[in-house]
Amino acid sequence: MRILYDYFRSSASYRVRIALNLKGLSYRSVPVALLDNAQQASEYLEKNPQGLIPALLDGDQLITQSLAICEYLDEVYPTPALLPTDALGRARVRALALSIACDIHPLNNLRVLRRLEQQFSAEQASKDAWYRHWVDTGLRAFERQIESTRGQYCYGDTVTLADLALIPQVYNARRFQCDLSAYPNIVAIEQQCLALSAFAQATPEAVQAQTNT
Repeated sequence: MRILYDYFRSSASYRVRIALNLKGLSYRSVPVALLDNAQQASEYLEKNPQGLIPALLDGDQLITQSLAICEYLDEVYPTPALLPTDALGRARVRALALSIACDIHPLNNLRVLRRLEQQFSAEQASKDAWYRHWVDTGLRAFERQIESTRGQYCYGDTVTLADLALIPQVYNARRFQCDLSAYPNIVAIEQQCLALSAFAQATPEAVQAQTNT
């Protein structure tokens, strides 16, 4: 049985949930309460010294970092593929995914927002403004990038790793009331993805509903 160390609102965990669903892979979710700092508990740090989620236990192997987990799943369980078959296509999809996972998400994750509050006495309005600034900066560039690559999804007419990175980020953008009106390509892809059960069943609301049943 696969075990996913997870938090329902974690966008990194959300990416992995989508990948597992797309691959049709069963797993057991073990919630790690980020708001309670459960990721820093000694029991969890023994598994993942970074104290971050997600982490996936597949058999006796623990894999960390969401995009590394997704690519591991793609190599071990190759259908449906999350990356194109050609080298250039794979590079372009990875670049799209990394632009979110490395350039937007790290600036806006929980530990950064907490640090703004603790070290610089940032109030909620200031933290929200910080969040929206970096989301707008990143999505503006992403919108322009996919003008030349998109079909139904970020790269052509097949779901790729880029979509797995994008949809959780858009979810968070909506949660923080970011204005998405300037990103019609992104919004269209979001709607296309959420029409798929693999995406719909991975949303924070779906995960929370499963936890409460």
